[in-house]
Amino acid sequence: MMEKIIKDVGDIQSGLIDHRPVLQGEIRYFLKEFEKRAFRECRLLENLNKMISDTNDHDLPQCTESMDEKLCDACTQLEAVKHMAQRIQQRELEAEQLIPPLNETELCVCVCVCMYVERTRQDWEDFQKEQCALKEEVDEEHVKAVSRLSAQYDEMKKDLSKYRTL
Repeated sequence: MMEKIIKDVGDIQSGLIDHRPVLQGEIRYFLKEFEKRAFRECRLLENLNKMISDTNDHDLPQCTESMDEKLCDACTQLEAVKHMAQRIQQRELEAEQLIPPLNETELCVCVCVCMYVERTRQDWEDFQKEQCALKEEVDEEHVKAVSRLSAQYDEMKKDLSKYRTL
């Protein structure tokens, strides 16, 4: 009987103090999860490697070829624009050489015309501002008149309803 008690006490003691079986189960669980994750991450890395290979083999050459074509077209267009700009500049230089310099009287006339145009433009702007101010004033008077008439008609309706009830 004593042997059974000692054996039971030993089993209880080993269960309470010896954590090896519990730790071994946890270690096995950790390893399984780690292996699953490692497998999953390995698959992700393989997929990424495949995508990068496809991009390098297929997309990159296509993009490079397209870029080369577009750059050649752009260079051609830029050359044409440069040539046109040079022609325009040449024409302007020729036109400047054809126009004789103004004498003093012609220069005074040009200055007077410019001043007159500027003064006329300023007068026109002032006129427009004045018209806007007058329009706003008329609009305000209209709103006031409408509100007065509305109030007057409301009073007349009240008076009329009083006479109808009598």
